[in-house]
Amino acid sequence: MSKKTSRNTMGKIVSASWKLFYEQGYEDTTVEDIIKESGTSKGSFYHYFDGKDALLGTLAYLFDEKYEELENEINSDMNAVDILIFLNRQLFEMIESTVDLELIKRLYSTQLLTKNEKQLLDHNRVYYRLLRKIVIAGQDKGEIIKEQSVNDIVKYYAFCERALIYDWCLCNGDYSLSDYSAKLLPFFLKRIEKA
Repeated sequence: MSKKTSRNTMGKIVSASWKLFYEQGYEDTTVEDIIKESGTSKGSFYHYFDGKDALLGTLAYLFDEKYEELENEINSDMNAVDILIFLNRQLFEMIESTVDLELIKRLYSTQLLTKNEKQLLDHNRVYYRLLRKIVIAGQDKGEIIKEQSVNDIVKYYAFCERALIYDWCLCNGDYSLSDYSAKLLPFFLKRIEKA
């Protein structure tokens, strides 16, 4: 199986699982439901995952798929800070409309407790590669400060996003994550925007 086919099969399983988790709830979704929704086989499912619980660690993968999709929608004339705000808005709208809040809470709590790989901090993810690309371009165009390193700015941005999601989880989703972020993120990004 080629790498692209393998990634596509895994992606189908991940996307189907999170869709079903949102629609039916995690507890009410079975492996059989996921296999049927993804159009894959039982063998494919168990090739990638030990069971349904293993899918909880794939939320970062789902986010990265969204970032890959959004990268193609970025207007090259946009300011780098505006691109970051656009990406944030789109991702947070996706989270609100397709990811169960309880599963976000579970992901964040497991990331805090795990001694193993922390998917949210994996700098090889599409997320971090895309952010680095945007920040470098923004610095080259004079839109983002150069007094801080690219890695520091990317870390700051990721920190802001995680903080917004964490607070939303603490408040049990009592407000719109994307609307709240639309108010706060521009304020946070003033710190990196070149005057």
